[in-house]
Amino acid sequence: MANIVVLNNSLHRRLRVAAGPSLSLGDDQRFVPVVISEFRALALHYPILLSKDADTGQFYCGAMLGFDPGENLFLDAQRDENLYRPLNLRRGPFYTAGEDMAVDLEHPRVGAAGEQLLFDEVGNPTAYLQSVMGVLRELKPGLEQTKTFIRTILELKLVEPVTITSHFDDGSRREAQGLYTVSHDALAGLDDRTVVDLFRRGYLQLIHLQRASLGHVSLLAQRKNRALAPQAPRRSGLG
Repeated sequence: MANIVVLNNSLHRRLRVAAGPSLSLGDDQRFVPVVISEFRALALHYPILLSKDADTGQFYCGAMLGFDPGENLFLDAQRDENLYRPLNLRRGPFYTAGEDMAVDLEHPRVGAAGEQLLFDEVGNPTAYLQSVMGVLRELKPGLEQTKTFIRTILELKLVEPVTITSHFDDGSRREAQGLYTVSHDALAGLDDRTVVDLFRRGYLQLIHLQRASLGHVSLLAQRKNRALAPQAPRRSGLG
């Protein structure tokens, strides 16, 4: 059960956090929510799509990290190659509480085994905590900016469902459903005035980044294939 409290440099002077990528500590997400300010960095490696929140039915943007529940096929690369790690994974056990920063004391990242202190001996934020503050500063406005972007492309009827089907060397097959992308045909059908408006708002670039990122689906399938390699002697593809 969560125990979220406002961070205090006196009460939490010796608090430690495990910050690195770890499946057991929260990186076990095959589809992680992202904000539009991340699109440029994300599009270099991850497929970016939309999905719907299971509880609210609201659309959100996300980066696809795997095919199976709890699967993050980028974990080793994020750990060893400094691959871009989505903000919602990097924020770990921290939250915003109004103008304050809060921490979940029951989060598995919090505890004596953590390698990162939050405050130095005089109570100033460590470099690690400052980096998390930067993550939260980007996430807080980013959530509203992303909602506005999504609302715009929905109003223009640019969003369409997409099913991603992948076949692997061990003979297995995965079908990712409940995902959405921007329709190429709907985008091409927009009038010039609307296209110019999207361009000036920076949305046209975001749309092109999202669509271009779908080329990484095949690379994601290759990562999955390598993970299955000890059991698989045959070839893979997408279809």
